[in-house]
Order: sequence, then C-alpha cells, then structure tokens
Amino acid sequence: MAKLSLFERRRRRVRTALRQRGGARPRLSVHRTGRHIYAQIIDDAAGRTVAAASTLGITSSSGANVDAAVEVGRKIAEAAKSAGVTTVVFDRGGYLFHGRVKALADAAREGGLEF
Repeated sequence: MAKLSLFERRRRRVRTALRQRGGARPRLSVHRTGRHIYAQIIDDAAGRTVAAASTLGITSSSGANVDAAVEVGRKIAEAAKSAGVTTVVFDRGGYLFHGRVKALADAAREGGLEF
C-alpha cells in the first residue's frame, strides 16, 4: 500500500467525519487550484451533482483570489436554492479552512445555505 500524502490524509479524514455526522444532507465540496476555485453540491445518496459553480464562468474575476471565491460562494447558494437545497455539510477536502475556502463558505452562508 502506497504512503498517502498529507493532503490526501486530511481529505480522507474530513470525508470520513462528514459521513458520520452529515446524515442524509448533501455535501458542499470545494476544490481550488492556482487559477480557479470550484464548488459543487453533491447528493451522495443519489450519486449526482445537484448544483455547481466556479470561477470559469466569471469574467469579472482575475483568477482564484478571495474576491472570486466570494462570488463563487454567492453563485453556489443561488444554484442550491433553485435546486431546492437549503442545508448541506461543508466538505473542505484537504484544504485548510482559511483564505479562499473560508471566503467561499462565508459567502454561501450569507446566500442562504445552512451548515
């Protein structure tokens, strides 16, 4: 068995905790790169993506900075409302809850998502 990276270990630890505490709520998953930030609301029971948002479609942003993350958080909250989702569990993956990830989460909460 190959040794896991620290990032992968954190990601698995977070996902396992979400499965135990999350119940049947959909999961708000965040992925970030140097250029973009992505958010998806995933229904694990049905195995499908309910809503998604990213900086790919935002022309006003200059990449994956904190302002762009706030915009993605607003967009994912709007998409979730239109899909009928109000409560989610936040899956930060292996990323620390800081900076862009925190900005996205705060904007999604302001947009009406509960987690």
